[in-house]
Amino acid sequence: MEIETSARLHLSLIDLNGLEGRLDGGIGITLEDPSLIIECNESKDETSIIFEDGLKHFDNDIYKSKILDASKKIKDFLNIDTDYSFIIKELYPIHHGLGLGTQLALSIGKLISSLNDVEMDVLDLAKIIQRGGTSGIGVYSFENGGFIVDGGHKKSIKKDYLPSSASKVSPPPLIARYEFPEDWDIILATPNIQQGASGKKEVDIFQSYSPIKIEDVERISYLTLMKLMPAVLEEDIVSFGDAVHKIQSLGFKKIERNLQDSKINYLLKDMEELGIPCVGMSSFGPTCFGITDTNSKSISKELTELTGNNAKIIVTKAKNHGSVLKR
Repeated sequence: MEIETSARLHLSLIDLNGLEGRLDGGIGITLEDPSLIIECNESKDETSIIFEDGLKHFDNDIYKSKILDASKKIKDFLNIDTDYSFIIKELYPIHHGLGLGTQLALSIGKLISSLNDVEMDVLDLAKIIQRGGTSGIGVYSFENGGFIVDGGHKKSIKKDYLPSSASKVSPPPLIARYEFPEDWDIILATPNIQQGASGKKEVDIFQSYSPIKIEDVERISYLTLMKLMPAVLEEDIVSFGDAVHKIQSLGFKKIERNLQDSKINYLLKDMEELGIPCVGMSSFGPTCFGITDTNSKSISKELTELTGNNAKIIVTKAKNHGSVLKR
């Protein structure tokens, strides 16, 4: 059995204040590429994890640890002791702002449950493997694809400011999911710098900088509801880009941006100067994105020249469907 899923962009968290009784809330876009493809089969021997030849450059111990962790959680829930072989056919970097951790864990959970003929709702699966405790974008990208807004968590359930890696509460409710315009290309640019914040460092950032100002929460909410979401439906890339630009200068996203290496700011400035209508940084970075409806190939070529080949640049699109399981 094989599963294919892919990366996502995380545009912003909405509310790290909690004045009205909720925390978090997320805005994101599912991507066609980069992809994650895993084959899984029952094994007569012990569990094995094999990376195909083109993936040898990854720090495989990190991925193996996450695969084994997700495998244990779902096997414990299903009360099975079967061993499995996992063949990783396509993979992308973890802690680069593209949501690999959630896609990897959900994929393992889905493969094992399906091999045991257990049909499981994605929210139940996410609870078992403990993903979606802050943002629900990765969970709903896995299930539905498209442009996604989630509603965050009740403070009575989630009582502190924590990233998804440290939060064990259930995923938040989905409050909006739209088809993302197929004519819009998405340029991903990942500079050759240290990976984004994770682990204890990420927890410390959430704890140190929250709560954010309620005025920022109100502004982000207004921009999301009255500019960003309508722009997707009306395929208005200028309004969409302006909304993203303003949202990324507010609240926790502003903090994430300010904590970055200066190369991030130079990269974003280069992207803006090339005339890309929508520019931003995904999650904690370092991956940046540009969304355009014209000249994506020439823009990506110019961006490669401007960065002096010191960034990995790819052109992709949004994906308007979830993961695909092949039996």
